[in-house]
Amino acid sequence: MSLKASVFIAISLDGFIARTDGELDWLDAASATVTEGEDCGYKVFFESIDFLIMGRKTYEKILSFSNWPYGKKPVIVLSSSNIIIPQHLANTVSYSAETPTELCERLALQGAKRLYVDGGITIQRFITDGLINDFSITVIPVILGSGIPLFGYLKNDVPLKHLETKSYDFGFVKSSYEVLK
Repeated sequence: MSLKASVFIAISLDGFIARTDGELDWLDAASATVTEGEDCGYKVFFESIDFLIMGRKTYEKILSFSNWPYGKKPVIVLSSSNIIIPQHLANTVSYSAETPTELCERLALQGAKRLYVDGGITIQRFITDGLINDFSITVIPVILGSGIPLFGYLKNDVPLKHLETKSYDFGFVKSSYEVLK
């Protein structure tokens, strides 16, 4: 399968993507320190993807924001039950109860080349199925002490090849890795 699945995410220094209750206030506070116009490579990455795949909890969190941040980019929400899709997002958001492997196979047949996988459990499911090709992880200089971890239990190691690390004057450190198959 020529389809690539990528992770582009921020974590606290101790490896959390959100507080235990899903709150991202720590990330909002850190983002306020970012130099105007700097996006740590997000825009270029986002333009390179065909679909954004996320879990239901991530989707519900994003819906609570004042603006939908993904424009017209197709978003697929993985959920075992129906989700509510607001009318203004009906043309770009859909949901699927497929496994990550089934979803990737279907999207590859539709011609998709690259997926953006987001949300803790969803990323962990894609890792478990051996579907993630690369990671871009930005470490935010804050220690939360507890929260929702990026990584969970794995049966096997996931070997990585370091591609690049970039540090920013405002304290963020972004590292990129290729997953070795």
